[in-house]
Amino acid sequence: MTDSYIYIITALLPLTACMVVFQKNPYHALIIRGILGAVAALVYAVLGAADVALTEALVGTMLAITLYAVAVRSSLVVRLGVLQTGSTKPDSISSADEGTESYFETLVDSFRSVFAQHYMRLELVPYADSQGLHQALTMKDVHAICVQPGGNTQPFQTLIRIPRLYEMMQAELSLPATILTYVESSDSQEVHL
Repeated sequence: MTDSYIYIITALLPLTACMVVFQKNPYHALIIRGILGAVAALVYAVLGAADVALTEALVGTMLAITLYAVAVRSSLVVRLGVLQTGSTKPDSISSADEGTESYFETLVDSFRSVFAQHYMRLELVPYADSQGLHQALTMKDVHAICVQPGGNTQPFQTLIRIPRLYEMMQAELSLPATILTYVESSDSQEVHL
């Protein structure tokens, strides 16, 4: 009796492992990791190690995928610190403030589109004052902050403390009036606008 199917199933292990390693989308990598665990459990079952196959199926596939999904979901969030707006009603915004609000919304939409290309989502974290905003960046509560120094006439300044986020934004952000600045953790205490 020929056991060529065992060789075929076993050959799927390195193939799916390579697919996991080279996958760019983390959610697709989770699915392929589940397939890898299922193939490994099948190989163990075919080779007569039912206890190892059951352990691989339960722990290696189901539990690991659940934990990875939670970790991936929480790690793909970019927290952007912004100043709270004082006005809560649309009719209390002056014409100069309307332009600023509109530009800020366009800026946030641009940020979201850049991060969406990398399977990340943007979370805005409002702060009451500029000092709290800069302290949040220093204490690593947020990944970046967006402020408008010197009133409504100047463009927004975005301070980013993570080098990879800075590189992504610098390469892909299409708004020329936005000033991007990379700030190291130790330097973020000294930068105040």
